[in-house]
Amino acid sequence: MADTRPGAAAGTAAAYTTLGAHPALADYLRRIRPEEGMLLGGRMTAASDGGTFDVVDPASNAVFARCTDATTEDAARAVDAASEALPAWSATPPRQRAELLRTLFDLMVGQAEELAVLISAENGKSLDDARAEVLYAAEFFRWFSEEAVRTEGGFGTSPAGGTRTIVTHRPIGVVAMITPWNFPAAMGTRKIAPALAAGCTVVLRPASLTPLTAVALSHLILQAGVPAGVVNIVPSSRSAEVSTTWLEDPRVRAVSFTGSTQVGRVLMKEAAEKVLVSSMELGGNAPFVVAADADVDAAVTGAVQAKLRGGGEACTAANRFYVHQDVAQEFTEKFSAVVRNLRVGPALADEANQIGPLVTTAARDKINALVDGAVAGGAVVYAESSWPQDSPGAFIPVRVLTNVAPDAEIVRTEIFGPVAPIITWDDEDELLTWINDTDYGLSGYVFSRDLGWALRLAERMEVGMVGINRGLVSDPAAPFGGVKQSGIGREGAREGIREFQETQYYSVAWS
Repeated sequence: MADTRPGAAAGTAAAYTTLGAHPALADYLRRIRPEEGMLLGGRMTAASDGGTFDVVDPASNAVFARCTDATTEDAARAVDAASEALPAWSATPPRQRAELLRTLFDLMVGQAEELAVLISAENGKSLDDARAEVLYAAEFFRWFSEEAVRTEGGFGTSPAGGTRTIVTHRPIGVVAMITPWNFPAAMGTRKIAPALAAGCTVVLRPASLTPLTAVALSHLILQAGVPAGVVNIVPSSRSAEVSTTWLEDPRVRAVSFTGSTQVGRVLMKEAAEKVLVSSMELGGNAPFVVAADADVDAAVTGAVQAKLRGGGEACTAANRFYVHQDVAQEFTEKFSAVVRNLRVGPALADEANQIGPLVTTAARDKINALVDGAVAGGAVVYAESSWPQDSPGAFIPVRVLTNVAPDAEIVRTEIFGPVAPIITWDDEDELLTWINDTDYGLSGYVFSRDLGWALRLAERMEVGMVGINRGLVSDPAAPFGGVKQSGIGREGAREGIREFQETQYYSVAWS
């Protein structure tokens, strides 16, 4: 199935040669053979009908690879494999599961550079961002290798006497997983690792925009010696059909999804028909608060991290900046100075490029329309980076907007790109009204030298995670997730493994 992005052109890795691409990319593609990129029942295979779909370089808008395009029949076979592997895997001692996860960590770190190049090629993010993602992704394998052996339960006496209660946790079963394009490595490992640690088996569909990283991950899973059928990875352009096939199969007992709130709602409706356990990490609209007493230099550093990691294409990205009027000019000037000096360009052409293209030209056009609407409403483009304006790729400048109205569409919409709208504030109650006046509640950021004030504000913010005096909130050891329409459930930490376990208890006669 051909790529649907505007301007996508047939081609090969020659598009990368034009950009001065990393020379190892073509060799790595030959090794992982994405046209036979489906991991099914312990082996790599092509789709049952032999179909493939195009993978496009967002920096040039040219096709540089083709990937297996799995059918609904392939999706059903993946559930067959996972269901067959479940009894043995769930009975595998926790230590043995832990050692396999630790091996995956070592393998992933060992191929970190090759994986980073692959992520940059299909996603567009800078090599520094891609390298950071690979190490973050690998850490989920290490963290859950340690959690796999932390078995826990309960033992107690019934209040009425005469019985004892034993509480235990067991694997939920076959889990369907659907991952997004913005973190093609980390979103996979963040789901696979806890599921395997819990004793579950997996069927996973990566985003069709960025399937190659999942294909590479499949090869690592085979190298690690994970038993056949325990993990099945099914790249496909038939997103809805594959998902429905899985959610309608009675052997699938849980679904874990990361993506847009709109798609999450659809999946939750389908899951409700089968009363499936659902874990959903959905959209965000993160506020970034700078107090009057904040260390402005630290706030600027945090703003760069929170806004521009991955080019702003992250659900945790700072989406709206609330800066106290006493420091608004200083913060805006210093932040703008950084923005004006940023290098925007193709990641694989020059490692010095700090911001790559957006994932599609449609995403670029959406953000440009949001900026145009804000400017028409009175906002000012205060600062703008340079960018390759003549490139056919999905490039966009990094921009800082001032004089933004608190109710502007750009503030109420998840931007998902490198635009920072700044709003000044001086009344805390009004600030909280602005912060919480959204359907989303994934993450937020607060910068203040008064830790007590920052914590009190964080307690009143309707979000699942708050970065205080830092621009990053993601950590494998912390429970990642949101409130309201930003999702249900948590990933990472002990909570992450609980998403893939059922609680069972035994009432034992005791006399």
